[in-house]
Amino acid sequence: MVRRGLERQVADATVTSVEVHNTRSVRRHPDGTAGFAARLVGRRLGSARRRGKYLWLPLHPLPATDAVLAHLGMSGQLLVRPTGGAAERHLRVRLVLQPGAGSPLDLRFVDQRTFGGLSVAPLAVSLADGACVPEPVRHIGVDPLEESFDAAQVGHRLSRRRTGVKRALLDQALLSGVGNIYADEALWRARLHYARPTETLRRREVSTLLSALREVLVEALEEGGTSFDSLYVDVDGQPGYFERSLAVYGRADRPCPRCATPVRRDPFMNRSSYTCPRCQPRPRRSRW
Repeated sequence: MVRRGLERQVADATVTSVEVHNTRSVRRHPDGTAGFAARLVGRRLGSARRRGKYLWLPLHPLPATDAVLAHLGMSGQLLVRPTGGAAERHLRVRLVLQPGAGSPLDLRFVDQRTFGGLSVAPLAVSLADGACVPEPVRHIGVDPLEESFDAAQVGHRLSRRRTGVKRALLDQALLSGVGNIYADEALWRARLHYARPTETLRRREVSTLLSALREVLVEALEEGGTSFDSLYVDVDGQPGYFERSLAVYGRADRPCPRCATPVRRDPFMNRSSYTCPRCQPRPRRSRW
C-alpha cells in the first residue's frame, strides 16, 4: 500500500531540499548526513519499487545508478504531506519535493523507535532474479507478487530445506514480503501446521501453499494491509483493514472459520503462531 501511494504521488517529482532531524535515521548512508542530502537535492524520483521490507525509488537523471532506499523497521512510516504542514512528533527526515505540476510536497520519514532508516544506495544485480535493485537488497528473495516470482523454483528450494515450513516462509533469502501474520494465514488456508518439516512436503502441498500465500497477499493489498495500531498506515496516514479478514492470526481460543475448533496459540521465534488444531494437525515429527 505504501509503494502504491508513492507511485501515485511522488514519482517524477524533484527533490529540492532535505532535512535530517535525527542522524540515526540515515545511519545506513556511508557519507553521513551531508552526503545523504547532497546525493538527493536536484534529483528526480523514479517509480517506487518494493522487495521484502525494503522500498526504493531510483534517482534520475538517467542512466540511474542509485536509488533512495527505505527500510521501515518496526515503526517507520513514509508519509506524503503538503509542504508547510505541522511536523509529526517522530519526524526524522523530510524531503521537499516539486512535482511536475502543482504545489510542493513533503515526503516524510516518521519513525517512533528509529529502527528503520533511509539511505542512497548504488543499484546492483539481484542474486534472486537478475533484476536491478539497490545493493543492500541484492540477497533478498523475490516477492510472491512480483512478475519474476517463479513458484516452481521457490517450491523446489523450499522442499529441499530441512526446517519447519513457517520458518522457511519467513526466510528472506528464499522469498520476501512474507511476515508472521501472512505466513499463519497462508498455512491455515493450505491446512499445514507451521512445524511441518519442509522435506516431507509433497509437490501438491507446496503448490497449494504458495498459491494460498499469493492469495493472502493479494487480498491484504486490496484491503490496504493489516493495521493493528496507528504505526501501520499508508502514505496518507490511512490504516489497512485486512485484520477483519484474518482467519487464525490473533484469534486464540476463538472458533476456526472452517470447522469451529478453538484456534490455538503457540510461542514461535519470540513471536506467536496461530493454528486450528483440527484443520492443521501437528505432525508427528516437527521442525521449528
